[in-house]
Amino acid sequence: MDLNKRGYFGRRLARILALSAAAGLFAGTAAAQTVTLDLSKSVAMALENNRTIKQALTDVDVAHASLSQARRAMGPTLTWESTANRIGGRGYEQARMTGRYDYNYGNTGTVALPLYNAGLNAQRRAARYGLNAADFALERTKQAIRRTATADYFSILQARNLVKVREDTVATLTAHLNDVNAQLRAGTVARADVLASEVELANAQQALTTAKNTYEVAVATLNNVIGLPADTTLTIHDELRYTAYTPALEDCTDYGILYRADGAAAFYAVKQAEAEVRAAEAGYHPTLNAAATRSVAGERPFRKDHASSDTWAAGLSASWNIFDNGVTAAKVRAARAALQKAEEALAATDEQIRLDVRTAYLNLRAAEQNIQTAEKAVKQAEEDYGIARVRYNAGVGTNLEVMRASDNLTTARMNRATALYTYNTGKADLDNAMGVPVDLDAVRYRAAETDGKPAVSARAAAQLHEEALFETPRGASVRPAAPAPAPEASAAAAARVQAAHAAYEADTSK
Repeated sequence: MDLNKRGYFGRRLARILALSAAAGLFAGTAAAQTVTLDLSKSVAMALENNRTIKQALTDVDVAHASLSQARRAMGPTLTWESTANRIGGRGYEQARMTGRYDYNYGNTGTVALPLYNAGLNAQRRAARYGLNAADFALERTKQAIRRTATADYFSILQARNLVKVREDTVATLTAHLNDVNAQLRAGTVARADVLASEVELANAQQALTTAKNTYEVAVATLNNVIGLPADTTLTIHDELRYTAYTPALEDCTDYGILYRADGAAAFYAVKQAEAEVRAAEAGYHPTLNAAATRSVAGERPFRKDHASSDTWAAGLSASWNIFDNGVTAAKVRAARAALQKAEEALAATDEQIRLDVRTAYLNLRAAEQNIQTAEKAVKQAEEDYGIARVRYNAGVGTNLEVMRASDNLTTARMNRATALYTYNTGKADLDNAMGVPVDLDAVRYRAAETDGKPAVSARAAAQLHEEALFETPRGASVRPAAPAPAPEASAAAAARVQAAHAAYEADTSK
């Protein structure tokens, strides 16, 4: 390449890169944005942007389409059949020789309406229950995403607390190193004390660097969950704190049995399987249809003595498969086996709900006790460190005692921060185990469905806010909501837990 051309292209490339950098076209040159978050906003963004929820929304759309298909199968159908043939062969030679016709045609239109078809009715009920189950599968997905976003939010607070603990440790050891150097200058301690203190401080500084990196990773993780760029800077003013949680284990378990969305989905899966059994048994029953048919037929070219025919017929038709060689019986056995599987899945889900609630509740109580123990340990460790430092400066203690007291203080502070984090995430785990609603009140939904309302009406009766989504999103936002009061038919335990949740949320929002 000519050197002049190479220089020209080099200058053009440099200019393009400079303009691109100035315009912020490269990700590395773009300034990271800063977003202020709280817990409710984090959960709302996760619910709106999470791809798993969008997949569950499409499952609801598929269930809608299946129900629509089943309903349309029960309605009237219109079919049209048209034929046009060129005729030939020995049987038609006389017609061709006389020049009468070489073509024939026919058009038939039929309107049919099923009057009695047990199979179609059962399939429609199965599709209806399938939509009910899809609604609750979506709700359970939202609950899981809420739990993930909450835990990731608390992880940031935990990481920030641990950074503060490490900073305090570095400050403490720096002050102690200054004391040791002063003692060295006074000739009251050996050089070994200075070296040991410097090593301890260096270790604390490394731990601080690791803690800061953990914080950055926690921020990036939450950004990914809520749909923000990974390098977004988050401003969070919340602090991990302890707020007493009063409901008893039995109340929480009763609430979970009533409100867990996967429990409701498993219930409707059983109802769907029962309808599939009835659809299979429909092979034992007759079907009755009403039909009207009109047919027009003729030949071409037209002759006066070969005018086209026009006929119609209307009536009923019945069919009954008296002997099907055991096909229907086999279908019934398969459907009943599927029903038994669904019933076992429902029982397993019920047992899992009880186990999940119990596990989360016991973990929450253990974390609650650890908070109290950790608070006491921090006070004791602070007092012990103060005594060790005074003794060392007075010349009656050793450097090892001070460093050991510093390590104990750091450990106690970290244990307190971890206990607060475990308690708050344990509360989120318990909410998830109990099925605290995001969009759907399961008790209201099931009550409306039992009254015979379709899925759309059941949703309207059960949704907790107007923006709740149950179809493919079209730009609307999904916001978390506190559980609505349980209907009168629900257990008293659920009402008590509802009130306790409201009080807890009021305290934690201060």
